[in-house]
Amino acid sequence: MRRSRLVTFALSMAASLGATLVLAVPAQASPADHYVALGDSYASGVGAGSYTAESGSCQRSTNAYPALYQANIRPASYRSVACSGARTTDVTNNQLSALSSTTTLVSVTVGGNDVGFANIMTTCVLYGETQCVAAVQAAQDKARAQLPGLLSTVYKGIRAKAPSARVVVVGYPVFYQLGTFCVGLTATSRAKINEGINLVDDLTRSAAQAAGFTFADVRSIFVGHQLCSYGEKWLHALNYANIGISYHPTAAGQSGGYYPVFRSAAG
Repeated sequence: MRRSRLVTFALSMAASLGATLVLAVPAQASPADHYVALGDSYASGVGAGSYTAESGSCQRSTNAYPALYQANIRPASYRSVACSGARTTDVTNNQLSALSSTTTLVSVTVGGNDVGFANIMTTCVLYGETQCVAAVQAAQDKARAQLPGLLSTVYKGIRAKAPSARVVVVGYPVFYQLGTFCVGLTATSRAKINEGINLVDDLTRSAAQAAGFTFADVRSIFVGHQLCSYGEKWLHALNYANIGISYHPTAAGQSGGYYPVFRSAAG
């Protein structure tokens, strides 16, 4: 009887465990979304490596968050036209044509080049604190005056081309963790750069919400992985051997930072 009960118990546990394992295996995602990715180098994946041959100087990476979404979720169709260096006018003039009435999901990251991210960082690295702070302040003034209107034009264009799409506007990470020992730029310069990025993100969030779009904020997830942090860096520092990747997300920054935030916002 004792052995019989043990056998019965073992079989019961095995059956229960088997059922649990079956239930634990996630269903294969097979959404019907027709997904188009728009934007600049943060959307194309500059700095993440593994660039597709067809993308040329746009440098679209298979490690960028739109490509990771495509690889993991397998939407019904996918196209990225995000391009390194793109400004809001480039999205409007050159990328919106990828959208159509059948598009059901759109992502867009843009605005940083309109306020001169690259030029600001060049100034800060080469000319020191005073000119760095002045360059960021000029960019902030420009952002307040111009960026909301520029983004509104992009968002209206997206809605006109893809009237039924869910649109996710994805922001930028703040570059520096403050309050740590860090060589290079001064603490004042780093704080001012962060202030400028936060302004761009806040203006972008307001414009996205005004358009009825979802804003995917990546700032908090990058905390602990920024430049001058003690964790794994998800952003490239200044790279003299490959200037173009400087201050862009690494492959880990795309997969560990951008992708989960976008995936959650995309629904």
